Amino acid sequence: MNEKGRREAVTDVHYEDIGGLDRELQLVREMIELPLRHPELFERLGIEPPKGVLLYGPPGTGKTLIAKAVANEVDAHFVTLSGPEIMSKYYGESEERLREVFEEAQENAPSIIFIDEIDSIAPKREEVKGEVERRVVAQLLALMDGLKTRGQVVVIAATNLPEIIDPALRRGGRFDREIEIGIPDTKGRQQIFQIHTRGMPLAEDVNLDDYARSTHGFVGADIALLAKEAAMHALRRIIPHIKIEEEIPTEIIDQLRVTNEDFLEAHKHVEPSAMREVLVEIPDVKWEDVGGLEDVKAELAEAVEWPLKYPEIFDALETEPPRGILLFGPPGTGKTLLAKAVANESESNFISVKGPELLSKWVGESERGVRQVFRKARQAAPSIIFFDEIDALMPKRGAYIGSSHVTESVVSQILTELDGLEELNNVVVLGATNRPDMLDEALLRPGRLDRMIYVPPPDREGRKKIFEVYLRNREILANDVDIDELVERTEGYVGADIEALVREAKISAMREFIAMTAKKSEEERRQAVGNVMITKKHFEDALSRVRGTLDLDRLEEAERHSWQVLYNQEQRSTLEDAVSTINRARMRETGKIEQEVKDLIQTLKDAVYQRKKDFGEIRRLTKELKTRIERPLPQTGMAF
Repeated sequence: MNEKGRREAVTDVHYEDIGGLDRELQLVREMIELPLRHPELFERLGIEPPKGVLLYGPPGTGKTLIAKAVANEVDAHFVTLSGPEIMSKYYGESEERLREVFEEAQENAPSIIFIDEIDSIAPKREEVKGEVERRVVAQLLALMDGLKTRGQVVVIAATNLPEIIDPALRRGGRFDREIEIGIPDTKGRQQIFQIHTRGMPLAEDVNLDDYARSTHGFVGADIALLAKEAAMHALRRIIPHIKIEEEIPTEIIDQLRVTNEDFLEAHKHVEPSAMREVLVEIPDVKWEDVGGLEDVKAELAEAVEWPLKYPEIFDALETEPPRGILLFGPPGTGKTLLAKAVANESESNFISVKGPELLSKWVGESERGVRQVFRKARQAAPSIIFFDEIDALMPKRGAYIGSSHVTESVVSQILTELDGLEELNNVVVLGATNRPDMLDEALLRPGRLDRMIYVPPPDREGRKKIFEVYLRNREILANDVDIDELVERTEGYVGADIEALVREAKISAMREFIAMTAKKSEEERRQAVGNVMITKKHFEDALSRVRGTLDLDRLEEAERHSWQVLYNQEQRSTLEDAVSTINRARMRETGKIEQEVKDLIQTLKDAVYQRKKDFGEIRRLTKELKTRIERPLPQTGMAF
């Protein structure tokens, strides 16, 4: 490599070597290939062809590949310049290198100058302390303005941080067009898999469509690596059957195939590189892993799965799917689990955001963090951004003093992103909280988190389903364990409590097993492991250690918190009147409540606290209870 840059007169990359970027490639060809091949079209229209194109997007998406393919197809002189390589500590040397590259390009026109990582040589001048960077930016501006053979020398620059590039470079007449080279969708990944496996001997069980669906967030470079890793895994399989120093028999080479198992094994070792800055995961939680909550699951499926699975119906009805969903309810009821399950079931990437990770004391850093999260979500679409404990991140503005300006600016930034000028296509925002009354009201208006779903504590049936989820392997349960009895004894336990209870029972069984086999040999202990059982005694021990999160009062308090979000003023008044009437009925003289009134109190209470409320029935029962308690008690103290 010389000081100027890597000269590549002809590259060996063609358009058919690029997959998943049809739209982006078309835009680049319009801006670069057309003026290089047919400058007369631009002359006829009286417009100047472009001087530069800025390609931006995550690493590995194919920015360099596009530049090389265009240069090859138009048979242009191609010079690659890496941003960090051009910088020099010696005065004037960096600018001299830049000038030499541009002179060489003009001498060998038509030429394409490809500047990789342009953000390292052309950052915003007001934000850099070094004099060298300022001079290099100024030199680059002057060189681009001084391109005489306009249309015959085109500068293509690439970056994954477009927001830090000096704005003077991004105006018309310099980098005339900015093109995002994003993360490929399922169809794009399928094309890339076909490109990188076209020379491979694939076994019949290989299904590239399946791999394309399961590689959310993978860019072209990741898929190339995955294909290579799968081939290496196939190679490792035959190594024990050959002698390295001898010639490999033809029949072994002919039998060599890359199988489905090779691809699955390779997938375990290749991570989506573009997603490493923000934790993006594809959860392995399924609907059946969430016990109970059938109504909540159905609502989430409608809001998240349907827009992805049936977009044509939304288009036909000219309606937009919900942009954001708020899950609220007491702690431990399964809000995070539900979010992960819906991400998995809808084959979406899952970006989990915790408030403290975003908040920074430095001015502008928190807002930048928010922008980065949403940018990554757009790139990794379909995706779900999950804000856990969203009330800590987005409290009511003006409600706090001190350093609240940081939180308020974050609230404003998130609202801006939700309203965004950039469409949140196939991006759903999920928030979870147990204090919906603490949230900024602007967040809950239509177009933001406009779908609110209450995640209630599990009822009897819900607790049974949760126990069945955590005790799927019935073989380890002794005959004296009665799940129905456990359900009865766990009133006030939420999903997290039941998980802890089952875990504690298993640890109790483990503790007993280790104590019993302490004097046995390791071989005897290994053989005895298959006989370990969880008995009623172990659950009794666990019940004494693990208490339920919610007592009756807290259960009712959590339900009443939900009313503030779920119901209108009239409905809330109906419910509050019913609760007030129940409390008045209970306050009658001790022992004086007749059985009919007791039954009526229970019926009304069930109606008030059940998930689907019949407000007409609640009003009728409240009126009847008021009539009953306003009648005087008999003088004898006996019930009617």
